[in-house]
Parts: sequence; structure tokens; C-alpha cells
Amino acid sequence: MSKTQLNLTRIVLLDLWHHKWVLLLAVAVLANAVLVVYTSHASRKYTSQWEQLLQERDRLDIEWRNLLLEEQSQSEHSRVTRIATKELEMIRPLPNEEVVIRIP
Repeated sequence: MSKTQLNLTRIVLLDLWHHKWVLLLAVAVLANAVLVVYTSHASRKYTSQWEQLLQERDRLDIEWRNLLLEEQSQSEHSRVTRIATKELEMIRPLPNEEVVIRIP
């Protein structure tokens, strides 16, 4: 029985040796299949990351717009005047109290 198995093993190995191009093509097909699966996985991962970055960009853009609106409302002239007069108790100087400084 072991001689039959040895001969069968030898026959299979010789047959593979005679058809080495078919064996090489089979290995190439398997390697290509693994690379396709890996590439698909990487592509999906990068697409997901891209979508997250786009959402983050949109969120930051909205926050920037809100900050610009807040800055405009905080620097509004009437607001500054109201705070200066009520909270800081500032008044506009009289014309005779004004001092003009000229730099030569």
C-alpha cells in the first residue's frame, strides 16, 4: 500500500512538473483574487474616511460662519457705544477738552 501511495505521489508531482504553467497561472489567479479583495477593502475604508472628513469640513464651515456673525454683532458700533456709556461710564469729551496731537 505504501508503495502505491509513493508511486501515486510521484505521479502527481511529475504531472504538476509537466504542467507547471497551469500551476503558475493558478497561483497568479489566487494572488490576483487576494489583491482584489484587499484593494476593495482599502477603497471602502478610504471612502468612509473621505465622507467623515467632508462632514467635519462642513461642521467647521458652519462654526466659522457663526463665529463671523458673532464677531460682527460684538463689534457693532451701537453696542460699543452702549457699553462705553452704561458699563464704563464714559462720555464724549467737549470740543474745548479735545486735544489734537500732530506728528511732524
